[in-house]
Amino acid sequence: MNVRIIAVGKVKEKFLRRAVDMYLDRIGRYARVEEVELKDGDEATVQERFEKAIPAERARVVALEVDGKSWSSERLAAYLDEGQQSGAQSLVFLIGGSYGLPPAVSKAADVRLSLSKMTLPHRLARIFLAEQIYRGFTILRGEPYSH
Repeated sequence: MNVRIIAVGKVKEKFLRRAVDMYLDRIGRYARVEEVELKDGDEATVQERFEKAIPAERARVVALEVDGKSWSSERLAAYLDEGQQSGAQSLVFLIGGSYGLPPAVSKAADVRLSLSKMTLPHRLARIFLAEQIYRGFTILRGEPYSH
């Protein structure tokens, strides 16, 4: 299974980039992982960029939205497991830019997930998401990290 994080913008700050990369490396122990950074633009352009970046076949898509569902780490782990068990080729997580995700992209997602009721800068949301995906895989395997 592939895990793909598609986000508007680049993580330019070195200390934040290191944190994202650390969790992506850790996720790589359990699944193929890919991060796709999209250039920002007007709504139609960003929508087109997301649509091109989302795999067409057997992908489960999660749109990160402040008004999405609130899940525990255990529920996210269960979602990762459901993806693996269902034969999904990819689990795709979408992070918008300063204006969020284009509405059509968000609406087309399988799940709308909230990391917090607070608005997070996309760079921090990316770190938080990557850590929670890693945590989810450790929960599934009963590893001590999740405690």
